[in-house]
Amino acid sequence: MAELKGRSLIASRCAKFFKDGDFVNLGIGLPLMCVNYLPEGVDLWLEAEIGTVGSGPSPSWDDADIDIIDAGGMPASVIAGGSVYDHTTGFGFIRGGHIDIAVLGTLQVDQEGNIANWTIPGKLVPGMGGAMDLCSGVKRIIVATDHCEKNGSSKILKKCTLPLTGQRCVTDIVTERCYFQVTPEGLLLKEVAPGYTVEDILAATEAKVIVPDSVEVMK
Repeated sequence: MAELKGRSLIASRCAKFFKDGDFVNLGIGLPLMCVNYLPEGVDLWLEAEIGTVGSGPSPSWDDADIDIIDAGGMPASVIAGGSVYDHTTGFGFIRGGHIDIAVLGTLQVDQEGNIANWTIPGKLVPGMGGAMDLCSGVKRIIVATDHCEKNGSSKILKKCTLPLTGQRCVTDIVTERCYFQVTPEGLLLKEVAPGYTVEDILAATEAKVIVPDSVEVMK
């Protein structure tokens, strides 16, 4: 198997957090790629705010059922035993504390576990969707994001400057360069992606980074 890079590596690493019995929500965009990297032998349920439990791999447009589309407007699938329901039920799962893990994309995330992913002041946006509910109602929030903006500035900050989606809710941050665990002392560097060094991560990260004696390779 070819070595995963970029967003494929992010999605693959995020999927490794999932374990037997988990009820998982995948946000729009990059997080939805996790459906293609689910760990073998792990029995879990993927919940989508569009109204499905039991989301499966992303089919090609040639094999798509036009009635099953994900939140990003791309073809989706539902596994055997999955179900379809209304928005009220979907948000009941979230607000009732029944979701174990949510994987969310972001505009910014900071060392305190704050996330800003729904708006940029002055720009027209469709709204926050279910992100605020997820941040307040889900046990574990994993941020899946590019490490830097296109201009090279870090998206991993000391303090978010954009309007917050959730406060002190993020537990883990996965980028194409590394995996951080959010702690009260700062971001603990757990893994570094192939092709990067600890020094590279420190140079590309505004937030406070704690470097342990041993840092693993991200796969």
